[in-house]
Amino acid sequence: MKMDKWLLFWTILMFVLGLFMILSSSSVEASLSGVPYYYFVRQAIILSVCAAVTIFIISMPMSLFKKLAFPIIIIVIGLLIFVFSYGLVVNRARSWISLGFFNLQPSEFAKTALILYMAVYYNKHAKSKNLFVILVPLIAAACIVGFVFLQPDAGTALIITLLTAILFLGIPIAKGVKKIILQIAGLAIGVVIAFLLIAGPTFLKPGQLERFDYHNPCTKYLSGGSGYQVCNGLIAINNGGLWGVGLGNSTQKYLYLPAGHTDFIFPIILEELGLIVGIGILLIYAILLYRIMRIAYRSYNLMGSIIAYGTAIYIFLHIIINLCGVLGIMPLTGVPLPFLSYGGSYALNLAMLLALVQRVEIENKRKMQRDVLKRGNLS
Repeated sequence: MKMDKWLLFWTILMFVLGLFMILSSSSVEASLSGVPYYYFVRQAIILSVCAAVTIFIISMPMSLFKKLAFPIIIIVIGLLIFVFSYGLVVNRARSWISLGFFNLQPSEFAKTALILYMAVYYNKHAKSKNLFVILVPLIAAACIVGFVFLQPDAGTALIITLLTAILFLGIPIAKGVKKIILQIAGLAIGVVIAFLLIAGPTFLKPGQLERFDYHNPCTKYLSGGSGYQVCNGLIAINNGGLWGVGLGNSTQKYLYLPAGHTDFIFPIILEELGLIVGIGILLIYAILLYRIMRIAYRSYNLMGSIIAYGTAIYIFLHIIINLCGVLGIMPLTGVPLPFLSYGGSYALNLAMLLALVQRVEIENKRKMQRDVLKRGNLS
């Protein structure tokens, strides 16, 4: 098999680590509900689905995804419109579609759909000098960001915005066209900032406003204000020290730290396994990003390069925004941590992106093999 075996190895290792940390971090909350392994079993089922979807995607040629990219982005936008009117409200955000056995979060799949659509579209149109032609994926991204922000899910909207912007800046588009687009973007950002300054706090909902007050979380919490989650996360990290208190021995998971198996799983990991393991996890993230970017750099066409670079940017943004929020460095956004946090939509979305990257690597190696044979025949 022509996959990147190291990328596959570290991917499986991180998903397995996440599964067992979900078992540990959710044990108290699950026991209170009467089903001790509730979250563990659900995540295990999701990872089984992820494995099946990964095998399917890896076995399909990239030419198939070229045909599917546009229908997928239209379906995702349609689902976001549906969610806006009829979605399920969880944690004050209307972000979900209840399927009975599974809650689907379209905003997560929007990231994958957007990366794939930009890859396919710009692979065909990157050399165009028509401003509107170049703007089409950015218009789609703006629609997605608008619907996600109105759910309201500012964290996901921020990730999609940054993902689109960083990815677009790296695409080799005619300089004159890119300059005009950047000027339009700068003007749009200026208008948004001016609007926010004029509208002030009335534009944001109370829950969103609370998250901007993120400094000194423990002081605010002790005085009766916000900062409960971040403060208890910091307590968990402090409890763990270098070596941790032992797997399953966290005290903060005893309902002191809400969402300990989702957004705040990293503090639980540090409490139970220690700072040394936490540093090891960060190093594994670095290795994963390196392997993905290596595939992007070696890609023989723009489509494969955008898919791999987009996946690396996506994972990196989730890591940075989650950890900075958990550590009180920036406002808390409720963004899951790659591979480790509980969540079906996010895990499936991440698995699909990594499967696409592996498919890019397979086709890269096949192209290299064909080129070598061709040179051999010519000689």
